[in-house]
Amino acid sequence: MKRHPNDGVLRRLVDEPAGVADADREHVDACPVCRSGFEAAQRDAAFAATAFTATALYAGADPDVDAAWQRLDRAGAAQPGRKPQTRWKLRSPIVAGLAAAVVLAGAGAAAAADWFPIFRTERIAPVTIHQADLMAMPDLSSWGDVEITSKPEVHRVAGVTAAEKESGLDLPEVGDLPRGVTGDPAYQAGRRISATFTFRASKVATFAAGQGGTLPPMPAGLDGSSFRLTAGPGAAAVWASNQGVPSLIVARAVAPAAYSTGVPFTTARDYLLSLSGLPADVAAQLRRFSADGTTLPLHVMPEEMTSKATEVGGTPATLLTSTDGFLSAVVWVRDGEVTAVAGSLSADEVLSVARGLR
Repeated sequence: MKRHPNDGVLRRLVDEPAGVADADREHVDACPVCRSGFEAAQRDAAFAATAFTATALYAGADPDVDAAWQRLDRAGAAQPGRKPQTRWKLRSPIVAGLAAAVVLAGAGAAAAADWFPIFRTERIAPVTIHQADLMAMPDLSSWGDVEITSKPEVHRVAGVTAAEKESGLDLPEVGDLPRGVTGDPAYQAGRRISATFTFRASKVATFAAGQGGTLPPMPAGLDGSSFRLTAGPGAAAVWASNQGVPSLIVARAVAPAAYSTGVPFTTARDYLLSLSGLPADVAAQLRRFSADGTTLPLHVMPEEMTSKATEVGGTPATLLTSTDGFLSAVVWVRDGEVTAVAGSLSADEVLSVARGLR
């Protein structure tokens, strides 16, 4: 007996019906259970498209992201049987234990002679962390000052030439589009993002008091020390679905690196981990992956997605797939650049696109 198509196939039948096999389409038409699931997918697509006002995104406007998440929460709450989407899950801040490695990452050159390189990204490795553990972690502002000194300001540009000129990168060309993805892409470019984190002993003390206990003493020289983080610039080609949301994205950006005012990477990393309250296994993963100062951890919540090691053109890569099978992405680092292929596609499809890039 044929299996029912999964949720990912049902959602793709809404967004990109041409990309669904005829057998699956016929099954949905004839099966009351699948028909009900398809109608639910249609409702989901409708409220998501309304909440995010995707037309503004593709017109080059800067969207009000916070307002969009609030609209999505309200729309989700109105759907029978659907829980609101929480911002921590879909739009995680730079938090606690992940910050021990991730916050010590950025890209570009040191801006002044007193900044010392401490981290550069040569590879990416998934780190498994459960939703409950992520929810329990505070953000970096609990332990110091976080300042965003420049924003990416992702915006639409006229074409691939403009995207490459703004980013200074060669944007890869897609060989063959997956079934159901058609037409020409829209191009976007983003400027470099830069942020600084400065440890503050006073904030750590206040945090400790709020926890009702004591925390490990701050290492000498860490109070007032700063870490400069930058990422990008980058560019992307985006194919939109019938609902106005991306069905395929091919993006490239300068790989992350980081600099400090003199404190070693491992000193800051280990102290952040001691503050985070992360489970021992997660902390161990972060220490192991960041030991050489060249591996950038990518946090993966098993409730949301799975990860798998793969390769693209002989380069190690990480394949990510949402648990409902609707979204997939593959990401890798080569020659100081991060490249990603993602969309409402199967894992095989994103890999095929990635391996066929020119």
